[in-house]
Amino acid sequence: MKHPLRKVVIPAAGLGTRFLPATKAVPKEMLPIVDTPTIQLIVEEAVRAGASQVILVNGRGKSSIEDHFDRSYELEDMLERKRKTDLFQQVRRISDMVRLISVRQKEPLGLGHAVLASRPAVGDEWFGVLLGDDLIDSDDPAIGQLAKVSVQTGKAAVALMPVAEDQTHLYGVGAGKALPDGNILVDRIVEKPPRGSAPSNLAVIGRYLLPPEIFDVLEQVKPGAGGEIQLTDALAVLAQQGRLIGVRFKGERHDAGDRLGFLTANVAYALKRPDLRDGLLAWLRKVVP
Repeated sequence: MKHPLRKVVIPAAGLGTRFLPATKAVPKEMLPIVDTPTIQLIVEEAVRAGASQVILVNGRGKSSIEDHFDRSYELEDMLERKRKTDLFQQVRRISDMVRLISVRQKEPLGLGHAVLASRPAVGDEWFGVLLGDDLIDSDDPAIGQLAKVSVQTGKAAVALMPVAEDQTHLYGVGAGKALPDGNILVDRIVEKPPRGSAPSNLAVIGRYLLPPEIFDVLEQVKPGAGGEIQLTDALAVLAQQGRLIGVRFKGERHDAGDRLGFLTANVAYALKRPDLRDGLLAWLRKVVP
């Protein structure tokens, strides 16, 4: 297998309705965790794991994401002239971080459809998929953890995390044979099972390491949950073939697509910042006795 993380796909075509009115004019992927757009944290994870190319699957009104990773000559010139060296280097680093390719998902037909839209840019090679709603804070990048498992086993990989039994209906859920390393050889995976019918409490979190054959499977997938083309349904085909590993990743996951999860992510990331930690803790102690 070639290095499976030369290319990663980041679906970003959603409308972000849970964050209205903020997302009326601003893509939800650009909402900041402290002072860094959520999507930049996702891209940084991919880069730390070895990716050199990001395929952004976007929609109308999302051009600011592309602009964020592009050069900003006027801003850089102003920062350089005013000798704001640290800010200049920070801005330049973002534009030099990765090669970004943008493709359009012209209709909101589901995650599987979004991944399929990336096919011309991915080509015939293994690739990662990272969902912008899922932040995973880990020294060892979560998508890199999946890549290592795929290299070792030759199988596709999906991130799994235990959730409360009354929450399984909100996720894709995987189950199968426990392996000695703590991972799972997945033989069943379903999208948002009805309450009480989930095959386990292991929820699919937004990191995937996939072979190019997944595109052929997605071409055949019929609309599933919500009337959309579900990536989970394509993964179920790989699972039936014994070709899918569920990785119990290491790291703290924040659901940045949920308002409470977004707020807790901001607090968690701010507490890691030496310039913010003491002041934030002092304020929290005042408001939360």
